[in-house]
Amino acid sequence: MRTANEEARRHKEIEIMETCFDCYVENGFTSVGVKAIAKACGCSSASLYLYFDNLDDLIVKSTEYCMSKVEDEFMAKAPTDVEDLWRFIDEIPYWTAKKHGKKYRLMYQVYTHPKYREYGQKFFKGVNERYTEYARSLEPKLGIPHEKLTPLIFILIRACVHYALFEDEFYMKSQIETLKEILELFIAKYTPNARSGTFTE
Repeated sequence: MRTANEEARRHKEIEIMETCFDCYVENGFTSVGVKAIAKACGCSSASLYLYFDNLDDLIVKSTEYCMSKVEDEFMAKAPTDVEDLWRFIDEIPYWTAKKHGKKYRLMYQVYTHPKYREYGQKFFKGVNERYTEYARSLEPKLGIPHEKLTPLIFILIRACVHYALFEDEFYMKSQIETLKEILELFIAKYTPNARSGTFTE
């Protein structure tokens, strides 16, 4: 169990990570230094090093923490059943692009940078594990085996992120329509009594 001091320290770490990430989101990855981060956090540059080893450590940890929160928000909007699935698929690309678009752009700037690529590999390995668990949580709601759902989740996420990054609606819609067709086949196979979706634009 954490002590009060440990809880306070963790709270401050989270506050700094969120502020750091927001600064980069709004101002660009190469435009914000330690002094600007410290000022935004309401502390001195020296104080930042009480919580993080260096600026690289802060960048990596803030990106991981804040993008994990984005994942949590995404998963919280999961469909509740087969009928709700179609609403979810139609709404989620636009919702996440509006709410998280800048964050996705920053994440790829960080994780494709030569200094941080190994951290990106680690983060996305974790994504694989988390989305597999996400599929497991959807299995009883949708009646489709999680082994079948997992790759479909990756297709959906790729379509959503690509749209958030580039606002390429043609790419997104083509991916989504293919995803819907696959889901229709799986629903017919695994839950034949469920009502299928209606494809609308």
